[in-house]
Amino acid sequence: MSSATSSFPERIELSGEGLVLRDWTEADLAAMPELFDHPDIAYWTPIVSPFDAAAARARLDRDRQLRAEGTAVLLAITVDGGAPLGEVMLRRAPEGTELGYAVGPAHRGQGLAARAVRVIAAYAFEELGAEQVILELEAENAASVAVATKAGFRLLDVPLISGEEKGRPYALQTWGLARS
Repeated sequence: MSSATSSFPERIELSGEGLVLRDWTEADLAAMPELFDHPDIAYWTPIVSPFDAAAARARLDRDRQLRAEGTAVLLAITVDGGAPLGEVMLRRAPEGTELGYAVGPAHRGQGLAARAVRVIAAYAFEELGAEQVILELEAENAASVAVATKAGFRLLDVPLISGEEKGRPYALQTWGLARS
């Protein structure tokens, strides 16, 4: 069975680096707008903006659909399995196993993104057999470049990925972390 067609477990909870990465639940819907309805997230990510209760519902439904398809997993970043502080994503893509993250504005500066990325990267290596995980970032996004560096990623010598999102052109660098 190829890794592209194997499904993800119905439930995932990963612990490490002082974090618990867990499935999003119905109980998280009310907290999601506070995490994702922010100009930084609107600018740097494909997450819908404004992010309201309807967007939260749609994101939870889409998360469940992507997981069922075996395409992606979105997990809430928590310190104890409780209140969500952000999100980490693992997506199987033609270019590789891609990771992504978003941390709520009130929870930044605690190293949550770098720690969450390291925990989900370990899952990709150990459970999915990935040889490398990637992050796709804009060079101008200093916070994300800092996360990539802190998490042990290095800039790969591959062409930029350019496109347009929300009416704004972008050029993404690819950062990689190889299985150790």
